[in-house]
Amino acid sequence: MIVDERTYTIHIGKIPDYLRLYQAEGLEIQKRTLGNLIGYFVTEVGQLGTVVHLWAYDSMEERTKRRAALAADPAWQAYLAKMQPLVTAMENRILTPTSFSPLH
Repeated sequence: MIVDERTYTIHIGKIPDYLRLYQAEGLEIQKRTLGNLIGYFVTEVGQLGTVVHLWAYDSMEERTKRRAALAADPAWQAYLAKMQPLVTAMENRILTPTSFSPLH
């Protein structure tokens, strides 16, 4: 198992707009295509204006296949055109659980 940690920095004051748009248009597309959403978070302390979401996959191959399907989806492309102006930076990391992690 791997976890794809995706961190987006949103323009100051635009978190509510980003979350409304994601919930209305992006969430269902991603859940349908990517599958296993572990969690979706916003920061309260530290670097504010940050959204973090975690997606689990059985392998890098599964992740690659699902991400390619997402990128090819016309509904996702339409959503991205609306979402991207709200984002100032994006980062993602692939996490692998330890042998004693509850998720493995």
